[in-house]
Amino acid sequence: MTVVGPFGLSVRDQALEAEVHNGLSAVETGLVEATKSDVPFITEAAQHLVRAGGKRFRPLLVLLAAQFGDAHAPGVVPSAVVVELTHLATLYHDDVMDEADVRRGVPSANANWDNSVAVLTGDFLFARASHVLADLGPEAVRIQAEAFERLVTGQILETAGPREGQDPIDHYRDVIAGKTGSLIAVAGRFGALMSGADERAVSVLTQYGERIGTAFQLADDVLDVASDSHESGKTPGTDLREGIPTLPVLHLRSMASRGGSAADLALCGLLDGDLTDDARLADALAGLRAHPALELARRDTVQCAEQAREILTPLPPGPAKDALSALCDAVVHRAG
Repeated sequence: MTVVGPFGLSVRDQALEAEVHNGLSAVETGLVEATKSDVPFITEAAQHLVRAGGKRFRPLLVLLAAQFGDAHAPGVVPSAVVVELTHLATLYHDDVMDEADVRRGVPSANANWDNSVAVLTGDFLFARASHVLADLGPEAVRIQAEAFERLVTGQILETAGPREGQDPIDHYRDVIAGKTGSLIAVAGRFGALMSGADERAVSVLTQYGERIGTAFQLADDVLDVASDSHESGKTPGTDLREGIPTLPVLHLRSMASRGGSAADLALCGLLDGDLTDDARLADALAGLRAHPALELARRDTVQCAEQAREILTPLPPGPAKDALSALCDAVVHRAG
């Protein structure tokens, strides 16, 4: 068994491994080229997260989805560059909103410079993504625009919170479907579409992308509580500190509201307090790590990944389908 890419996906087929490796190398070159500016400072800021590396989950999905058509079609690598540039742009903006200090194991752009530079650099990356996208045709532009609308809607829903009477966990699933699932769905769709795959494959890979994207975010929620910074590339408890309602916290609050124990209520009180204090944050993390709510979140992640795997059923058997199935296991492993 061989391993491809920093995400740790196991691939049993050497030809597919070579194709994906070459494709990811081409995407990396494309990212560096797309983030160059005549202004050296802009280049430095725009390439800050590119050079920090990352899982390249979205380009990987583009390349695997393209295996169901002509994987060497001219639009495949540029479309992978588009989705990763868009993702990187959202990270710059997210770090400002979350006041994060670390991203991908390096100082975040807002910590390295300031919030204004981070926001404007994110805007620059969106502009460069649009520039690459324009060469892929009007349908690609429309698909990206729809996904971006969903992404922003998900962010707004998160900021606004659940409406009166809405289950907070249902609301959260709507949030992550927009914030994370929408762009990963585009990765699957672009890979299939740009390779000339048939309509059924395009539909299946789009649905798969959305579902695996949701599982990916749920795994991130677990990692925010359960991992150290070496594993996740960001400071543990960042979401807790910012009061972002991730799945383990929502499960805890649900349990507490349904006749939870005194310990449940005390942990909720700790989470509602000031977590800018490192000692209080450490206590909150320790409490959640020992609480059944974290295991419930893990189970939800596994279930979502299994649903993604089931979506693949109509696709023809072969190394690419096997790799997409293995990707479900890789996502779950992150939350293990």
